[in-house]
Parts: sequence; C-alpha cells; structure tokens
Amino acid sequence: MSGNANTQFELRGFNHVALVSSDMQRTVDFYSGILGMPLLKTLDLPDDLGQHFFFDAGNGNSLAFFWFPDAPDGVPGISAPVEKPGFGEWTSAIGSLNHVAFDVPPEKFQEYRAKLKAAGVRVGPIVNHDDSASQVAAEMHDGVYVRSFYFQDPDGVLLEFACWMRAFNADDLGTTPRTAADRRQPAAVTG
Repeated sequence: MSGNANTQFELRGFNHVALVSSDMQRTVDFYSGILGMPLLKTLDLPDDLGQHFFFDAGNGNSLAFFWFPDAPDGVPGISAPVEKPGFGEWTSAIGSLNHVAFDVPPEKFQEYRAKLKAAGVRVGPIVNHDDSASQVAAEMHDGVYVRSFYFQDPDGVLLEFACWMRAFNADDLGTTPRTAADRRQPAAVTG
C-alpha cells in the first residue's frame, strides 16, 4: 500500500493473532462455517490447560484461538468493544484487542456483506473512510482510502471486512503521535 520499506526486519505479515474463545465448537462453527476459514491446526494443551486452534486467514496469515476451561468472562468496553462503530460504544482498554480487520477484494465487498447478512450475522453500515472532519463519507469519492463494515463473532470480538481503495503517500503521514501525557483523566468520584 505504500512505498515505505521496513529496513529493520523482513516482516511478511502476521503469522497469527491469538484470541480467547468461550466455546471452541461455536468458534469453529462461526469462523469455518460462516466465514469459510479452514482449520490449519488443532491441539489440546498439555496438562489439560485447554485448546489452541488455528484458522487460515489467507495469504499465509492465520487467526488463532485459545480455549481455557477457567478463563474469566470478557468485559465489554474493557477487554473488547461493546458494539460496532455506528451502533454504540466501541472503545476498549489499553492492551486489549479492539478489532480484527480482514482484507477483502473491493469487487467482492458488497457480495460478502450480503452473504454475512444472509447467514444471520448482524453487520454494521458500510463506512467509507476518508480525510474529512467526520472521517466518513456518505458516498464513494477519490479520497476514500478504505471501505469497510463491522460485525461481531459469537464472543463479541469486533471484526471488520475492509478493502483498500487507493495507495498511500507522504500526505497520509501528517498526524503527530500522542503520548500517555495526552490522555484524559477520569473524573474524580465523590461520595
């Protein structure tokens, strides 16, 4: 997407991203059954610690899930977003996984959204991400850099189907990184 090359390490994408499932069978049903991601590797962890399954996410990348029999429940709004963008609160805690975005071909974007809806998956609206003040365009235009829509897996993991719409250039790098000192402090609790 850009002409910038990593001069430190030859990274070739993600080997895998690992999440935690509450029900491995339900996870397999969703990721393999609905999203069509083939299982690559399944294993029981030693000492009855749980399971670890890997799904093919395309282009040599995989999405993995752990299942731990004693895992605590996730906390919406902390361990993962409560909802999809456009439907409610979608922030999550520092160190949490906010969402996983799968790259899909632009020419299949509408078809894939319809397929998910037909499978009973609640999908968010189409979002045309651009550089406007709202960062969302109602209609497609040359400045839209990615189109996407969001949905959730059975455990509430926020997922996104996204397709790049243009190449990035030096003009796309104008934002100064914020620091921990820039964080808003929560209001004091009185009582």
